[in-house]
Amino acid sequence: MPLTLEQYVEKIHDRPDLPWPPAPKVDAPKAKPSLTAMPVKCVFWTVYGTLVSVPTGDIQFEHEKDFITAAALEKVIKEFKMWNSMSRKPGAPSEYMRELFNKAFSTLRLTGGGGEKFPEVQTERIWDDIVKKLQQKEYTFDAMQYGTLAEYVKKIAYFYHASIQGAGAYPGAADALTQLAARGVAQGLLADGQCFTAAQLERCVRQQNPDFELRAVIPAAMQIVSSDRKARKPSDTLFKAAAELAAGRGFVPAQVLHVGSNLERDIGPAKRHGFRTALFAGDKASLTATGEQLKDPALRPDALVTELPQVLELVE
Repeated sequence: MPLTLEQYVEKIHDRPDLPWPPAPKVDAPKAKPSLTAMPVKCVFWTVYGTLVSVPTGDIQFEHEKDFITAAALEKVIKEFKMWNSMSRKPGAPSEYMRELFNKAFSTLRLTGGGGEKFPEVQTERIWDDIVKKLQQKEYTFDAMQYGTLAEYVKKIAYFYHASIQGAGAYPGAADALTQLAARGVAQGLLADGQCFTAAQLERCVRQQNPDFELRAVIPAAMQIVSSDRKARKPSDTLFKAAAELAAGRGFVPAQVLHVGSNLERDIGPAKRHGFRTALFAGDKASLTATGEQLKDPALRPDALVTELPQVLELVE
């Protein structure tokens, strides 16, 4: 039986032979929480930069330091036994793999929007393109372990991204999620992310609470992730989907709270759709807000939280 993506994510981090970058240290800004209870029945979370800490506060397709990207690509080539099906061009294997990666990424970025103003590139499609090119040179993989090609490329995508960006749950993430669920508050994801984001979130939160099960707190049907919708924030596509999900559960927009760390991508669009909003100001790396923006009624959040469990105080 092939491993699910969630099982794969857990398994590879238990292997002593695989080095992983550490989660970034949280550098809290000087901020004072502003907490006012609201008639909230449903909370939609941003993942990266709000629940999960990653360098720069968002997913990157390449590391800013070339040698780290090269090392990650070398790691992928070795782990998934790709070298024998790669062209023997001069230079390191990672250089050729990077050429394949950049070509697929550029093509998807130019052609995959479908009219969307803020298109999202699905990282598994980059690896699907690469693997299919390698298969032309007799490349094979263990379907018993990895599953179908569609399942395989998602695992490669996670392996690569986890190799260039360390990740960890922000302090209090497990408590905030589980205590809201215990109160009967519906929860969802409204986030920029990739095919592996839910699995990565679950693994990170389990470092705080080993018994944490994401789908018990946030059902798959309530997980709105940019790669699934082929649109990234501040696209209306994502926020309309959240409004529809909330309405399907009997909630009006004023009963929905969106928590995020970016005024223009999280707070502003949520306000336009009538949601309540809370700005997470718990980390300088992810917080994107200026004094002038905070004065703008279109961007000013209803609440400001510096620690995730403070969200509980926003729910009447």
